[in-house]
Amino acid sequence: MKAITDTGFLVAFASREDKHHVWASKLAQTITEPLLTCEAVLAETAFHLESAVTVLALIQRGLVRLAFNAEGEIPRLAELALRYQDRSPDFADLCLIRMSELHPRLPVITIDASDFRVYRRNRRETIPLIVPPA
Repeated sequence: MKAITDTGFLVAFASREDKHHVWASKLAQTITEPLLTCEAVLAETAFHLESAVTVLALIQRGLVRLAFNAEGEIPRLAELALRYQDRSPDFADLCLIRMSELHPRLPVITIDASDFRVYRRNRRETIPLIVPPA
């Protein structure tokens, strides 16, 4: 499986105490290529896990790969921030929406279904999601 990943999946995968750990671990077994992500997601993940070492290990082991240059996407990220300002999206969410536009065949793995079901790529398209069962 190929996909884009949000913070929640990485935290759940790396933390046995997370309520979604079993789901994330099973999902990780289906991953055939590194999941694409952005630096903002990795920073959030390190913060939640309180471990940059763990995040760097996820990259070194090939679970995730940085695949986004925010500097080149500032105008589009600013548009998305304005469009969704009522939801107060964080920078990672904005980057993931943009990544979904750039990689339209890839779903986003997230635990944050409530926001990602509202967000749209290319203004109208729903973002395909992989989320834990309700």
